[in-house]
Amino acid sequence: MSTTQAVQSAFTEVFSSSPDGVFTAPGRVNLIGEHTDYNQGYVLPFAIDRTATVAIRLRDDRSASLVSSHGDQGVVTVDLAALDPETLHGWTAYPLGVVWVLEQQGHHVPGFDLYLASDVPLGAGLSSSAAIECAVAVALNELLNIGLSPEELVLVGQRAENEVVGAPTGILDQSASLLATDGHAVFLDCRSRESRPVPLDLAADSLAMLVIDTRVSHTHATGGYAARRASCELGAEVAGVSSLRELTAQDLPELSGLLDTETFHRVRHIITENQRVLDTMAALETGGPLTIGELLTASHASMRDDFEISCPELDLAVDTSLAHGALGARMTGGGFGGSAIALIPLDAEAGVRAAVVDAFAHAGYTAPDIFTVTPGPGARRLA
Repeated sequence: MSTTQAVQSAFTEVFSSSPDGVFTAPGRVNLIGEHTDYNQGYVLPFAIDRTATVAIRLRDDRSASLVSSHGDQGVVTVDLAALDPETLHGWTAYPLGVVWVLEQQGHHVPGFDLYLASDVPLGAGLSSSAAIECAVAVALNELLNIGLSPEELVLVGQRAENEVVGAPTGILDQSASLLATDGHAVFLDCRSRESRPVPLDLAADSLAMLVIDTRVSHTHATGGYAARRASCELGAEVAGVSSLRELTAQDLPELSGLLDTETFHRVRHIITENQRVLDTMAALETGGPLTIGELLTASHASMRDDFEISCPELDLAVDTSLAHGALGARMTGGGFGGSAIALIPLDAEAGVRAAVVDAFAHAGYTAPDIFTVTPGPGARRLA
């Protein structure tokens, strides 16, 4: 049974009728460009073949009933007329956050029934939350004929994440989920919001992208992420610029005398990471994915040492992958847990997997979840 059929069947079982449509949106791997998005910089994510899928049926009233295949809450019913970000929590904050934002923008959203199924791992740094937001945004946009562009839906999802969920994220995650095309990464300029596809054909070079979910759960709404953002804002203020995007490596010597050590390290990561994104994009367009390994590994070192958002499990995943044949490896996502990615030759996959599992066991860590991902298409209607 296909995902579409499974979600349709589950919806019918719960709500005793057929949905008006089935919509899906992918999680993402950020190939490179971490914490650069809210600094108006550059990012290079790609959508993965792990998705959040929703079946939805509009209602005539203002009541929304939501159920998740993962949930133990059963059906959650809310009055949309009384929707308040302060009272939204748990997984329903993501779809209902989108509803709240659309209402704030003047779009009337009637009641609806919704069934969610997702195979994007939770807390793994693969943007399970944005996948839900984008699937719901695409669904409501189409079923209600709202007429928003994918780029406008990106901002709907970001606002839901910022103002309802409480995570001070940029536009990276929603952009990857909504703007991606099959076999490509999405180069995104977070200041102009311009984007374009960048070829990422792993199979042509007999490569695979391995995701190593450390099972160390993270949440963007906690203090580590907000503290890094505050450091970046302080660095920009002291440097006299509107965002760190305006600075380059040539500014680093002067900045080292203006900033305290910690803030300087945070700023140095952003400046060098922006350049690594540009270098990776150029390498992909001229030499293909075989040429980007060292840039990925350098990005991890910067996040580990300057931005300090890695953890022992992520470092072990990266170091072990590199020692057993990976061309490059780095943590991906907001940090403090989640996943690492490793770019590996196909013939090294079994060895890297086994080595990482053994290394985690030897260190006494929880066994990681390891799987490959393929650059896939963005959010869309399935049925």
